[in-house]
Amino acid sequence: MLAPLCALAASVTRPPRVSLRAAAALALAALCGAPFAALAPRPAAAASLAGSLALVEKGGPVREAADAVVWYVPDGGAPRPAPVRAEVQTRERRFIPRVTVVPVGSEVWFPNGDPILHNVFSVSPGNRFDLGLYRKGPGRAARFATPGLVRVYCNVHQAMVAYVVVLDTPHVARPTADGAFVLDGLPEGRGTLHVWHERTGAWSRAVSVPADGPLAITLEAAPRRPELHLDKHGRPYREDARDDDYR
Repeated sequence: MLAPLCALAASVTRPPRVSLRAAAALALAALCGAPFAALAPRPAAAASLAGSLALVEKGGPVREAADAVVWYVPDGGAPRPAPVRAEVQTRERRFIPRVTVVPVGSEVWFPNGDPILHNVFSVSPGNRFDLGLYRKGPGRAARFATPGLVRVYCNVHQAMVAYVVVLDTPHVARPTADGAFVLDGLPEGRGTLHVWHERTGAWSRAVSVPADGPLAITLEAAPRRPELHLDKHGRPYREDARDDDYR
């Protein structure tokens, strides 16, 4: 009589033993799982920051707001944008465009559209480069590894000046001709709004996102003058240099 019962008992699979510590952990997880999930950090809500930029010189308006760069850096930091390939042409002894904005790590090409030689270079800290003399054609490239303002010159023509603004934030905007700008996709919270223009220099202000309303920024512009600078060797430019010398 007992043998069949013992055989039946032996054939039943016993549940695995669980230690008291493991059982307590499972019970705590079951009890607190819902509250912990509710308290888990969530992605910050996306918001916008709108405003207008006005440049003035001696009380009068300067209609060059479109040449400015506006960007935002959250206090908690921002994801670094992917590098891009940009282009700044040399044409009629000018850089076009005069102002270029790229993420850190980007490559900027400088094609030569003139029938004369150019030598594009910069001595800006962290982004120094010298492309050497080259003729009309696809040009040469420089990579920008450090955030900041890069002043770009030609070692042949002193009047040629361009600016490359290298940023490590994706939150950037270029104002319209009337100065309006909008930064979309910002995380809510506090951060710093930056503005740069070649005639005002750098400007920044702590702001909250979303703001109570559109921001109104007025900056004093310095008189426009030729930017005097030395050549790539740190020497003054040749006053007798002619284009015929660089054909």
